[in-house]
Amino acid sequence: MAGGESSAVKRIYLSVYNWTLFFGWLLVLYRSIALLIDSGYESVYAGVETPLMIFQSAAVLEILHSLTGIVRSPASATVPQILSRLYLTWGILFSFPEIRSSRFVATMVISWSLAEIIRYSYFGAKEAFGSAPPWLHWLRYTAFMILYLTGISSEVALVVKALPFMKLTGKYSISLPNAWNFSFDYHYNALLVLAVYVPFSPRLYGHMLAQRKKALAKPKTH
Repeated sequence: MAGGESSAVKRIYLSVYNWTLFFGWLLVLYRSIALLIDSGYESVYAGVETPLMIFQSAAVLEILHSLTGIVRSPASATVPQILSRLYLTWGILFSFPEIRSSRFVATMVISWSLAEIIRYSYFGAKEAFGSAPPWLHWLRYTAFMILYLTGISSEVALVVKALPFMKLTGKYSISLPNAWNFSFDYHYNALLVLAVYVPFSPRLYGHMLAQRKKALAKPKTH
């Protein structure tokens, strides 16, 4: 395939991908807010479970995009963010129904939704039209200042809330003796995840602030 044709196919694919995820997260946001208003935060998860799992899991493709060079985002930044989201979606909320009625589910899902709606529309516009409007560019590099904090604090709170149920049920843990001579404690693994959040989150936040400063810097005039 010629270089020009390959580039066009890549842009079409990325445009379709980003706009599909945009509408997916828009659906999650709509359902979350509607349920929050009508029934309270306790009912949010039940109403968004399926689209949340589908569209969050679809983000795995972004790891492949990064590793194959389809996009310029470094895998070192993409992989941890995607895996942490998948961990919360499948390893915490899906696995431990006891915490689904927490208010932190609503704050996390709404924070994720708003962040992803902005992000996917930004990249979708760039792929489809060559650039994003200035207001969306500003939003892309500003909204995270609040959404990252509300999202990450909700994630930590939900993992902490799930800890007693991990210990009580022993779900996903493997005890000795067994044929593989291998043990794994999901509860301690969650504690390790929390320990990683402590140094990693401020560093990532600082990185995003540095990106914001660079992205919103006014071009120098001579």
